Amino acid sequence: MATFIFLLALIKAQNTPGDYLALHNRARAEVSVGPMQWSNTVAVYAQAYEEKRKGDCAMIHSTGPYGENITAGYYPEFFRADAVKLWANEKPLYDHAYNKCVGGKCGHYTQMVWRSSVRLGCARMPCKANSQFVVCNYDPPSNYIGEKPYDSWVV
Repeated sequence: MATFIFLLALIKAQNTPGDYLALHNRARAEVSVGPMQWSNTVAVYAQAYEEKRKGDCAMIHSTGPYGENITAGYYPEFFRADAVKLWANEKPLYDHAYNKCVGGKCGHYTQMVWRSSVRLGCARMPCKANSQFVVCNYDPPSNYIGEKPYDSWVV
């Protein structure tokens, strides 16, 4: 019984707003971009969008007033941190000198480190087939084509 309670506490500890924020801010610090703050307003929007996706968990963006990253993990233990790590792992695909993605997509990563996005709100919900749907929204919106996510002097 003690092991079950420990595992339950561990799962809960890995699913806090701080998990989202810490990993986003770590990626931002790596390129000398200031930290974001958690926004309950933005988080409420993310939760409301998840409610709309509850029936299908389709990977469709909300097209709302915020920047947005979405993903799904296909096992019950897909934690909030796992979603953010997936997006952060796109870093090697971003060529800052040419402001392009190399060999794949990197828009999730550039959204995370966009210098003008300063507020973050995220949500996670279970979906069909033991998957988890995660959405993070960024305020103000950013990730504009043709613009660099952070200053060129940053490596």
